Amino acid sequence: MRCEHTAARSRAAVGPLSVRVRPGQLRGVLIGGVVLLLLVVAALVVGRSTSSPADLLAVFTGDASPSVTRSVLGRRLPRALTATAVGACLAISGAVFVSLSRNPLGSPDILGFTSGATTAAVVAIVLFGGGVVVTAVAALVGGLATALLVYVLARRDGASRGPRLVLVGIGVGAIFSAVTSLLVVRADLDTAAAANLWTAGSLVARGWPHVIALTVAMGVLLPALVPLVRQVSLMEMGDETAHGVGIRTEPVRLAAMVLAVTLAAVATAAAGPIAFVAFAAPHLAAGLAPVAGIQLWLSAVVGAVLLNAADLLSQHVDFGMRAPVGSITSVLGGLYLLWLLARRL
Repeated sequence: MRCEHTAARSRAAVGPLSVRVRPGQLRGVLIGGVVLLLLVVAALVVGRSTSSPADLLAVFTGDASPSVTRSVLGRRLPRALTATAVGACLAISGAVFVSLSRNPLGSPDILGFTSGATTAAVVAIVLFGGGVVVTAVAALVGGLATALLVYVLARRDGASRGPRLVLVGIGVGAIFSAVTSLLVVRADLDTAAAANLWTAGSLVARGWPHVIALTVAMGVLLPALVPLVRQVSLMEMGDETAHGVGIRTEPVRLAAMVLAVTLAAVATAAAGPIAFVAFAAPHLAAGLAPVAGIQLWLSAVVGAVLLNAADLLSQHVDFGMRAPVGSITSVLGGLYLLWLLARRL
């Protein structure tokens, strides 16, 4: 990675990707990166059998015992990396949709995309006894199909407007949530338990296949999304203004939607429906570095930090039961939403 500094901004480049990052954003990304690293280290050393930093170092130098190596490399590290990738995917998706909808509530979970992915996964579990791969594929297809449905229903006069997108998404999400509940209620006890476990959102038993799948997906989707960020940010000023500077708004909007929905669907397929990370991360990023436009990388870091912190809470705080990470993010996200509404009303 290289950074070229000017008086007004920094240019960060990673391989073929090159994006402008303002100093405030770069500072936020660096601080968030340090916090994220500390959380990942904590996830590696804290567990049923607590390891010391020296044990952790020994794992990576090849001097640790086989049991410690299996614990760190076989369970804890892939789980932490999965949390990092899922949190980043959800946050990036949320940042894009907040900009596209021009609405602070425009995140994938509120727009109904996560509900559609969840319904498809539950259909795979309840009706077809879906295994891990089948359920993940169903969630991915369900999220994309729901996004297409919302986009088509939100179109009027050849364009999809932000407020209409949000209202249609909320309605579609409510329908899919009702269908999911009906499927679970009508299922037998074991199947209903499996469906409920998946819909809670969890990082339990996440391994290297999940990390590899998420890494490949991000490696394909982000290079396609990054060139659209500037155009989507300009579209926040209105379609007429964007047309005036030569942006073909509807093709750009559709392409950005497809890429952002795919990121959210991939994250949901990997960990189940993790609520409110996609909603909260862009707002927190905007608070850390209040500049115009989509804060893609800062949102990604904030999302990764949020999900790793929530996963640590779910593993090591006694709630009277082992709470799924999706339940933790739902509670924290609900509190954050109430605080946000209290500030604005």
